[in-house]
Amino acid sequence: MKKSLLALAALAAISGAAQAQSNVTIYGIVDMALQHQNTGEKAGATLGLDSGIQSGSRLGFKGSEDLGGGLKANFQLEMGVNADTGSAAQGGLAFGRQAWVGLSGDFGSLNLGRQYTPAFIAIDSFDPFGTGMTTGTAGSGTSSFGAAHFFGGPSRVNNAINYNTVSIDGFTGNLFYGVGEVAGNTSGNRYIGLSGAYNAGPLFATLAYTSAQNVTGTNAKKSILLAGTYDFGVAKAHAAYSTIKDDGVPTPIDRRVWLLGATVPVSAAGTIVADYIRSTVKNVGDANANHLALGYTYSLSKRTNLYTSISRTANDTFSALGSDDSSATFHPVTPGANVRLVNVGIRHKF
Repeated sequence: MKKSLLALAALAAISGAAQAQSNVTIYGIVDMALQHQNTGEKAGATLGLDSGIQSGSRLGFKGSEDLGGGLKANFQLEMGVNADTGSAAQGGLAFGRQAWVGLSGDFGSLNLGRQYTPAFIAIDSFDPFGTGMTTGTAGSGTSSFGAAHFFGGPSRVNNAINYNTVSIDGFTGNLFYGVGEVAGNTSGNRYIGLSGAYNAGPLFATLAYTSAQNVTGTNAKKSILLAGTYDFGVAKAHAAYSTIKDDGVPTPIDRRVWLLGATVPVSAAGTIVADYIRSTVKNVGDANANHLALGYTYSLSKRTNLYTSISRTANDTFSALGSDDSSATFHPVTPGANVRLVNVGIRHKF
């Protein structure tokens, strides 16, 4: 970790010189919120001061170099920060949020490294809460995942080859391949993602497909997601539907998830956001869940805003959804519990 911090400091020190050559930008987010959560555990409710609730706190470096003829070299290094403790997020990785290099031009862009998956980008595009504010875990000091908690992950994949097309009359495409790096088994730990999107005028629509193999290449978790938003001016409507299945090793999964939501500007600076999410399990009885969330954001400036949200996830007898980062020993969700979360926070971008 000390080596990682030294490398980070060195990179920051030379960034001024690098800017003169290749347009390097240093950026980040510091996001903190006071959260109160009841997950149904015997120990009772938890009050926490947590980092990255609306948006994961981070420090990043990105840049590009013009190679001529419309071709550019690009890179991005982004580390997650638990601002409540000062520790590194994403399990302590030096640049756990993103770490990639690539080329872009008239053909689109091709990037290599740790990157966001097409499915997560799609979820972030239609979730009224922007994959944040709800389904966090009070006291964990990490970011919330909003609708991504129900629609599935992962949000990022290592060793990824990622191709994005240019926009053609509002249409874009994305092809994503995560190299599993399992010796003697090209299927092991392999990740495949495909997506297409249309974004023009008031309409946004996206379709994404995911196939994620386990380490032995014997069990692929697959999902298909169809989602979109429509901006009516006075309000934006959000809708999504997904099927999530696997090959049945060791435990079969057959889930359906759908979302309805709204974003309603109520002033020049204030916005109300809300959603309802329904998760149903086709191959297990009494394992469904319903999620309701209501939030409000208020901009103090272009870079700073306040926010608050309240959410509740009602689980059937064999369901335990509604709280990320939970485990048997850390803020567990009891099957059948009603998970409640309230937070109020501040986010600053730089």
